[in-house]
Amino acid sequence: MSALLERLDAGAVICAEGYLFELERRGYLQAGPFVPEVVLEHPEVVEQLHRDFVHAGSDVVEAFTYYAHREKLSVIGKVEQVEEMNRNALAVAKSVARETDTMLAGDICNTNVFIPGDSETRDAAVAMFEEQIGWAAEAEVDFVIAETFSYGEEALLALESIRRAGLPGVVTLAIFGEGTTLEGWPPDEACKRLEQGGATAVGLNCLRGPRTMLPLLRRVRQAVACHVAALPVPYRTTDAEPTFFNLSDPGYASSEQERPFPVNLDPLLCNRHEIGEFAREAFDLGIRYLGLCCGAGPHTVRALAEALGRVPPASRYSPDMSKHAYLGTDEVIPDAYKSLGKRVVE
Repeated sequence: MSALLERLDAGAVICAEGYLFELERRGYLQAGPFVPEVVLEHPEVVEQLHRDFVHAGSDVVEAFTYYAHREKLSVIGKVEQVEEMNRNALAVAKSVARETDTMLAGDICNTNVFIPGDSETRDAAVAMFEEQIGWAAEAEVDFVIAETFSYGEEALLALESIRRAGLPGVVTLAIFGEGTTLEGWPPDEACKRLEQGGATAVGLNCLRGPRTMLPLLRRVRQAVACHVAALPVPYRTTDAEPTFFNLSDPGYASSEQERPFPVNLDPLLCNRHEIGEFAREAFDLGIRYLGLCCGAGPHTVRALAEALGRVPPASRYSPDMSKHAYLGTDEVIPDAYKSLGKRVVE
């Protein structure tokens, strides 16, 4: 039995994702291409983010190899860096995982070349999976995450490559507003196929926030016997705007070209209470592999962990409003300042 399966059978596994958005916010990654050049240019920044996520409660250090594949690197004219980028990302992640006694995960994702029924693009996608998984296996990862697949067939190809390498796989789908994979498979059916293909855990990640992912997760949980993974984006998606691509900002009038995705989504973030509610509801459904995707930060990962009853190191700094200068109730706060609290909030 793999270490991942043992952990899942024993309780929740928390996996922090969202490296693309968080490193873009910190000024080390370009929105649009979203290529993780930062692992070569500023590996110390990636290392610190790994540490921050573990400090906040993540049980997994996920190598930042998302979009570190040939298609994405060809877009920016740096395909010759693909091996160095992957090996560097894996080495940085492995260092933190071993130091913190957390699980190390390799990562592959949608290739943006795969087209159903086209053998040439199928072969190109498989070749990309094989080389990234090969580097991950050499780095001795505990398992491989295959994520953000909107084509179920492509997810199955990724899983086959993971299985050929003899590694456990967590495979998650990204479901657009139409509610199915791009070839029309309902998410529960697609996850059933992935379970039958030998995935350790199957589920959904990215695109959808908690409110529009949970209904799909309920169907997935009922359809499969294996463990289920749930990693929404921490944004307030709705039935009318089910993914963060669809979101509009009622507080700022923008054109179609200036829609909030990807860099102006901040006003639409879920608060920490909402993240906690999602974690508890998903756990109550029987979902044990939990995390957050694009838009997550250490503070939201901590909120998720604490909602599951965890006390990560970062909990030392969780809010204690009893000692606030105006809103506090602690006896050390002068009464004259406590009385200001009413004026502050009115």
